[in-house]
Amino acid sequence: MQSANTSSTNHFSSRLGFIMAAAGSAVGVGNIWGFPTQAATHGGGAFLLVYLVLIFILGIPMLMAELMIGRHGQTNPADAMGKLGFNTLTRSLGKAIGLISIVTAGLIYTFYSILSGWFISYAIAPIATALGSNDTAAWLVDFSLSRNLVFTLIFSTLVFLVLLQGVQEGIEKWSKRLMPLLLIMLIAGVAYIFTLNGASEGITALLTPNFAKALAPDTLISALGQTFFSLTIGTGAMMVYGSYLSQKENIAKLTVWVAFTDSGIAFLAAFLIIPAMYVAQHNGVQIFNAEGKLLDSDALVFTVLPALFSTLGDTANLIISVVFFILLIIAGLTSAISIAEVPTSYVMQKFGLSRPRATLIIGLLLTSLSLLLAVFFETLFSFTIMLTTQIAQPLVALGIAIYLGWIWRQTQLLKAIRGQDGVNTTGLFWRIWPRYVKYVCPVLIIAIAIRQFV
Repeated sequence: MQSANTSSTNHFSSRLGFIMAAAGSAVGVGNIWGFPTQAATHGGGAFLLVYLVLIFILGIPMLMAELMIGRHGQTNPADAMGKLGFNTLTRSLGKAIGLISIVTAGLIYTFYSILSGWFISYAIAPIATALGSNDTAAWLVDFSLSRNLVFTLIFSTLVFLVLLQGVQEGIEKWSKRLMPLLLIMLIAGVAYIFTLNGASEGITALLTPNFAKALAPDTLISALGQTFFSLTIGTGAMMVYGSYLSQKENIAKLTVWVAFTDSGIAFLAAFLIIPAMYVAQHNGVQIFNAEGKLLDSDALVFTVLPALFSTLGDTANLIISVVFFILLIIAGLTSAISIAEVPTSYVMQKFGLSRPRATLIIGLLLTSLSLLLAVFFETLFSFTIMLTTQIAQPLVALGIAIYLGWIWRQTQLLKAIRGQDGVNTTGLFWRIWPRYVKYVCPVLIIAIAIRQFV
């Protein structure tokens, strides 16, 4: 019987399948919800500029590093990182970094599933209202433990039903279905919002840079966190997806496709959400607090935009509300699938379990942790987000940069690079990239991290 990491069914069947899956991993709630509200809060165009710079100087090189390590190892992040070591100590440290990324992925899943569960309940609420079930509609949008538990469970069920089907029949097939649908819905939403009064003011606010905020510590930290979280760097997800690639695939080209798709959808979402906020203001909905600051992202998505939709008439409210929250559900699903696959693949490979059994074990574990987070929401939710996105992901990314640049023997790295189709190792890019990850990426990660705490 073939092992979990050598079976052809545990590899993507096509380049398009990988791009859709990896882009789906990258395109998540952070793009549709987080990016627009971060941009609106941190200087509009200034945040866009900082984010774009960080994508090019840090996001793309680090995404390539994760994919390269995963593809080289053809296994889970812990063992893939361990393979780069040249003695007992470096192999052990590499495995530790990989294990931290797996744990980070699991913890991110816990709050991600709660958040995505809210999207499901908010998508159903307008339907309940249209059917005259006002009490049910109120329960669906009111914050309560029962609502959180039910819809976290529903969302987790959807995620693990996809993972149960495997790489090609589950992850790849559903990514090919969901990603085009998400893009179509985004474009249609932007086109519609642009026709409404007040949208032009939002476009101006988005595109007008406040350069005073561009280099502010909070702008840098927010942009860095958005870069890592958006591209799922530091979670092991891209290492796992890299392990499902052929050794001949050109990692650089795939990375650019994924990064451009991710950034493009983030910008589309910004052109949907921020103009919609100003349309809401034009229709009498409050979007700024008493101090003149923009309301936080929770209020914008779950209060401001639904209030906007309700001003558009009953039929428009029903259609637009459902479509908008389905958009968020799709974004949540594609990312949650990738991060849940990280511990699932680890359990399959380390313990020789079949995919159904590994999926059941990890599904029960992560769903239980998510429900626990829902029960102790006030104490654990924000702490888990801070621990994973502001501390663990940058630390894991730093470890990956150090291992690719300083620990992975250059002869082996060059061999992995030469094995790709259409690659000329004497070309400028492939001569610069390993050195860039080795010297520049660690310095950038450390410098921005210092700005966070100073």
